[in-house]
Amino acid sequence: MTPQAAAVGVAGGLLSRHGRPYARRFVEVDGGPIAYVELGGGERVVVLVHGVLTAADDMLLALAHALVDCRIIAFDRPGFGQSPRRTAADSGVLRQARRLTQALDRLDVASAVLVGHSFGGPVALAMAMAAPDRVAGLVLLAPLVMPEPRLEQLVFGPRGLPVLGGWISGWSHQAVDKALLPLLWRAMFLPQSMPARVEDAFPFSWAGDPGATRRVGEDSLSVGPDLLALLARAPMLQTRLHVLGGSADLVVNNLLHGQMLAALAPNGQFSLVTGVGHMIHHARPGAVAAAIEAYTAP
Repeated sequence: MTPQAAAVGVAGGLLSRHGRPYARRFVEVDGGPIAYVELGGGERVVVLVHGVLTAADDMLLALAHALVDCRIIAFDRPGFGQSPRRTAADSGVLRQARRLTQALDRLDVASAVLVGHSFGGPVALAMAMAAPDRVAGLVLLAPLVMPEPRLEQLVFGPRGLPVLGGWISGWSHQAVDKALLPLLWRAMFLPQSMPARVEDAFPFSWAGDPGATRRVGEDSLSVGPDLLALLARAPMLQTRLHVLGGSADLVVNNLLHGQMLAALAPNGQFSLVTGVGHMIHHARPGAVAAAIEAYTAP
C-alpha cells in the first residue's frame, strides 16, 4: 500500500468510530425531544451550541475542563447527535433556535451565557434575540453571519433536496463519505491538528451518518434568509456580545462575518486570534473560557 493510500485509509476509519460520547438527557419541546448533556453545577449557566458536522461532544471536549465552576448545558442541534428532526421544515437557524429556546424554558434556565460555534453561532444569536432577558452574554466562535456561496451547499445541498435527498444521502455515504468526511473534519482544524482527545472520543459515526449529512444539506439550503433576518436585527441587540475568530480559518472569513456582526451590535466586540483555524475552542480554550468568564462573573 502506498503512503497516500494508507493515509486515506487511516482518515476513512474516522467515519466508523463511535468514540465515547457523553451521556445524553432528553427534554420534550414542540417538534420532538432535544438531546443535551449537562455537567457541573452552580448558579452560573453556560449553554453550548455546536457547528456543522459535529455534535454536543465537540464543544464539551474542548471546553468542559475549562468551565468546571459552571453548570454546562450542551445541546445537540435538531437533526444532529441524538436530537431528531422531523422534516426539512425544521431546518434553518430560526427554527432550531426556537426549539432550543423552548428546551431552556423546560429546563428552568433563568440566566445563561450562550456560546455558539460556526453554524451554532447564528443559532445562539437568534436564541439571544428571542429571549434577551435570559441571556447574560453571548460568545460566538467563528460564527456564520453573511449569506454567501459555501462549500457545504455544493457538497451537501443536493442531499437536502425534497424526495431525492434521502437517496442521494445514502448513496453518497457509501461511495464518497468514507474519504470525504474525514478530510473535512481534519481540514476544520487546520492549521492545527485534530487533538487526540477528539480523535479518540468524538462520535464520528453519529456526525457522519447519512441522516446527519442530509440535515447539513437542508440547513445549507435554508440558511440565507435567516441570516439576513438576524443581520437586520443586529443593531437592536442589547445583549453583550464577544466574537472570537481565528486569522487562519479556512471555513469562515472572520473579518467578513464575525467582525461585521460585532460592529453592528451596540455592545459587541471582536477578537481576532492570530494563527488559529476554525476550531478556535480547541486551539485556544483558555481564551474562549476567559470570554465566557467575563459574562458569568458575579
